Amino acid sequence: MTFTEKIKHPQFWPLTFKVALTFFGILIIISLLFNSFSALIRFDFSKVAEENFTDGKWLNFFGIKLLVSLVYAIWTTSRNIK
Repeated sequence: MTFTEKIKHPQFWPLTFKVALTFFGILIIISLLFNSFSALIRFDFSKVAEENFTDGKWLNFFGIKLLVSLVYAIWTTSRNIK
């Protein structure tokens, strides 16, 4: 089955969004742990927000992860649809 045929499968997009949402959540948690571990341990959420989300940083933080999640989800779902 070709990729275009897999996209037309009725379960393709619902499965893709489920995988993307799960992977997006995991990426956010891992990124916050790597970027702001010490602030998270101290429960200093203002520092976490300052390091990751202020001054337009949230666009890069969420945008890149959203794009990677969608690409990964499309790839994974297309491999698993028969």
